[in-house]
Amino acid sequence: MIERQTKTFWLATFALACSSFFIFATLYYPQPLLPYFAEEFSISSTQAGLLISLPLLTLGVSFFIYSGITDAVGRKNVLLASLCVGLVATVLLIFSPGFWALLILRMLQAAALAAVPVAAMAYISEEFTTRALAVAVGIYISANSLGGMGGRLLSGISMELAGWQIAFVALGVLSIILLLVVARYLPAEQEFKPKPFRLKDVALDHVRHLKNSRLRSAYIIGGLHFFLFMGIFNYITFYLSGTPFYAGPALLGFLFLTYAAGTVSSTAAGKAAQWLSKPIVIISGIVMMAAALFVTLIPHLIAIILALSLLSFGFFFAHSSASAYVAEVAEGGKSSASALYLTSYYLCGGLGNFYYGWLWEQFQWTGVIAGSFAVLVLTGLITISLYITQKNVHKAQGTITTAS
Repeated sequence: MIERQTKTFWLATFALACSSFFIFATLYYPQPLLPYFAEEFSISSTQAGLLISLPLLTLGVSFFIYSGITDAVGRKNVLLASLCVGLVATVLLIFSPGFWALLILRMLQAAALAAVPVAAMAYISEEFTTRALAVAVGIYISANSLGGMGGRLLSGISMELAGWQIAFVALGVLSIILLLVVARYLPAEQEFKPKPFRLKDVALDHVRHLKNSRLRSAYIIGGLHFFLFMGIFNYITFYLSGTPFYAGPALLGFLFLTYAAGTVSSTAAGKAAQWLSKPIVIISGIVMMAAALFVTLIPHLIAIILALSLLSFGFFFAHSSASAYVAEVAEGGKSSASALYLTSYYLCGGLGNFYYGWLWEQFQWTGVIAGSFAVLVLTGLITISLYITQKNVHKAQGTITTAS
């Protein structure tokens, strides 16, 4: 197995991080360009937002497909095939004749790339020793946010310099480099043992998890927070591209550097959870997000940048705690419990565009913020209920222990 601090460890971890960077750079690449696609194709802001929301929906649905495939075929083979299809789709996007062709290709791209996190996490869990696993997972997840930031930044700068087609050319070049790194440096599996996919076993695990009220609450909390997060970042591009800001695509791309705050907060949330219950950590993240939303109402670019940084910090603070809570509470079948969390997360992230699109078109930015506060009130109430339930469970467990 791959041990920590060895050459094989660093090569494998770097290759997996590149695969993570590939998928998230590709997935969020058009986000700074949404106002310009709306103008280019004479479509509404809601329709332009479909370039982000429908791929997210597709990603959420597709996770179920690949768990069985990777168990039967192998991790590296599935991962490389997924990246190749994603690259081909990027090349085809350059020659897209119109918006709807662009949208269909984006959905096909997301369906293929959904295999990457499934295969990568399975590879890490099998090939790395226990000591090496935590470090590898941390690096892999950090590459998620770096990919999201890097892709958005590259698209904004490329659009500013040469137009959206050239922006996708830049993504294609980056994708080729990342694909070659993964193919060259990711070691072949040594511990993988193929096994047949049993749909019945997977379905029973999912049903059992969905019957658990605490897991259901965590799924709803994580999903609705991503629903809000994607909605804010989609429509902040429309808000800032208009009066009084008139921000260009390069500046909009730089806005996504505020995601860096999320990389820091994920680690901070883990440390906070060592001395606070996870529902309390989630509530703390909700309070930070609420404060950030309020600050975005100040019509000054510096204030909005600070607000987006705080929003990212609060969102990832809550998200990492909710995700860890799922792993903690799930009784058996922890991988399927986490898969359900990811499905809820991405499905809600995709659906947010329709809610926020309506708010933007009817009420502009103040409507977007009011709608976001409503979401946080709901997740706050669910989290408080989760905290009360957890206290009761711990009290009951303490009573049983004392009686025995």
